[in-house]
Amino acid sequence: MDAILETCAGLDVHQETVVACILKGSLDKKPKPEVKTFGTTTTELLQLQDWLSERECVEVTMESTGVYWKPIWSILEDTCRLTLANPAKIKDMPGKKIDVKDAVWIAQLH
Repeated sequence: MDAILETCAGLDVHQETVVACILKGSLDKKPKPEVKTFGTTTTELLQLQDWLSERECVEVTMESTGVYWKPIWSILEDTCRLTLANPAKIKDMPGKKIDVKDAVWIAQLH
């Protein structure tokens, strides 16, 4: 896949955790992923917002089944351009499915 954004993030959202991956780098080189896991309390989601902001990341895509994405959306909507991905449409991730790989895959697709 060719990169079209210098910085973007993918969030794999669960009931108690959010695994976030930021891909950042020039468009002519493969970006380096930075991955961090956050909890889902308001305080922890504000830490996620700060983490994204410190890295100048405003393009964010999240994948979630159910309603777990709603509090994250609520907190990030003022500082990020958000996309909610349908898990059924992006499930063809290569390799074994684990949360970190999911977050990286979501960021790559974004």
